[in-house]
Amino acid sequence: MMGPFEFAGIQVRNAVMALYNAEVQDNLIQLQPTRKEFEGDVTLVAFPLLKTSRKAPEATAAEIGQWLSDNCSEVSGFNVVKGFLNIKLSGSFWAGVLSDIAATPDYGQLPATGKTVMVEFSSPNTNKPLHLGHVRNNLLGWSVSMLLAANGHRVIKVNLVNDRGIHICKSMLAWLRCGNGVTPEKAGKKGDHLIGDYYVKFNDLLKEEVKELVAGGMSEEEAEKNAPVLKEAQSMLVRWEQGDPEIRNLWKMMNGWVYEGFDRTYADLGISFDKTYYESDTYLLGKSLVEDGLARGIFERHPDGSVWCDLTSDGLDQKLLLRSDGTSVYMTQDLGTASQRYKEYGFDEHIYVVGNEQNYHFQVLKLILGKLGFDWSDAIYHMSYGMVELPEGKMKSREGTVVDADDLIEKMYQTAKETSLELGKLEGMDDAGQDELFRMLGLGALKYFIIKVDPRKTMLFDPKESIDFNGNTGPFIQYTHARIKSILRRAGESGAATRAPLNAKEESLIGILASYPDKIREAGAAHSPAIIANYAYELAKEFNQYYHDTQILKEEDGAVRSQRLLLIGTIARVLTHSMDILGIRLPERM
Repeated sequence: MMGPFEFAGIQVRNAVMALYNAEVQDNLIQLQPTRKEFEGDVTLVAFPLLKTSRKAPEATAAEIGQWLSDNCSEVSGFNVVKGFLNIKLSGSFWAGVLSDIAATPDYGQLPATGKTVMVEFSSPNTNKPLHLGHVRNNLLGWSVSMLLAANGHRVIKVNLVNDRGIHICKSMLAWLRCGNGVTPEKAGKKGDHLIGDYYVKFNDLLKEEVKELVAGGMSEEEAEKNAPVLKEAQSMLVRWEQGDPEIRNLWKMMNGWVYEGFDRTYADLGISFDKTYYESDTYLLGKSLVEDGLARGIFERHPDGSVWCDLTSDGLDQKLLLRSDGTSVYMTQDLGTASQRYKEYGFDEHIYVVGNEQNYHFQVLKLILGKLGFDWSDAIYHMSYGMVELPEGKMKSREGTVVDADDLIEKMYQTAKETSLELGKLEGMDDAGQDELFRMLGLGALKYFIIKVDPRKTMLFDPKESIDFNGNTGPFIQYTHARIKSILRRAGESGAATRAPLNAKEESLIGILASYPDKIREAGAAHSPAIIANYAYELAKEFNQYYHDTQILKEEDGAVRSQRLLLIGTIARVLTHSMDILGIRLPERM
């Protein structure tokens, strides 16, 4: 299929050859969409061609425009505004574009590139349930993965579970002290929620001990370092790394509870992974890389036994790689995990979907891998995203002031149910159909509201605003799709390409459809599914305006009616493909 820009580029090149007897380089043919205040579909910037034409911008644009009008039946007119040539394409051109799009299976899927991209996302700690921040991470990770697959890459979705470390020991210790042997079954809770309660409980125990130590004359800073409960958690971590059977068995049991909880949340979100890595499996490989770097003089051991990488010559500071007691840190296991993944998959790019508070961490990771001699360190890309905030402010896990992912999913379901019942958008559905619709709408609202924001920006999440059936929301796009499907059901046909004339709005809609592959490329290059979300909204919005102003089912001319049905059916297909990238399902009826 040849889109408007590819067609215009070829014809402008032909015009320059015919008018000025010169070949022109691709970078000199600069095309852009015509601004809405001017008539036209494609605009040529004439200024780069002046050395070739040896004429003024307006004269150059006018000569090229006239040649196109005289020699290309697909060009129905042109106008010149200063040094810009606005080219109007004919209805027959747009009808041909629609026919090509409609006949292209899986339109929007770009050709295979042979490139392997690994995307790490989620990466939870096993000391608390997933919360709203994790939801943004998971939704971005999933949609970026789908977006890169649409760009023709082989994509491997991976999860790294941070299943060991001091934070895990804190939950374990609090459960030992205060749990009285409670299990998820006894408590009637998901395992991740139960363990999260004990992470908060540890913080309560720590506060009490710090308070007592400060009352005894110790400074608050000293008290926080020397509280017995913290010392005991640190000792537990050392015992874990030494393979203490009692600690390891407790760890396996409590982590098992958490994994069952995580799996249910992932299933509710529609998230899955190609492979899951565990820090407990990779930290030893990381430690061996650190020991190797130490032997080669890349790292240095301090008098207390800790191991560091000096990055001052790179404009940074010194980075801890092993603590004085020999235990590892996040950087240690990230080195090991990255090395293992490259051996397994030989990726061309490794994307870490991690919040912007970890910008420094991934800058350091890339530097250290380079110092260790891994030439693939340049393949690492940190997709840094902004935090999610609520009207009442930031969330804090250790204080228990988070929005739990499971509670949020349920709230979105209830909000979708209430809104749908109020608006009467149920069209004769049985209870099972209504329940499926409410879940589809609730998740669609949640996912779209989060994904439509540029990943780099901090965002404010408002559940009620996200479920609105008007405006830039998931339910608006879902309702648009259901409306198109309703029209097609009533028509009893999907339409066909004809030679019927197109109106201006139809040409505009076909132009939006034709730009979809370019939007896929643009979004993939920017690692930004927000571009696809907002594209889908613009397409849905333009359709609704068209539907309001245009007869479709009541159109008496059979050829016009059939072509309009083909157009709206193609719009539904592109909406489905774009929303699939975002992990959002579109209903057939509402």
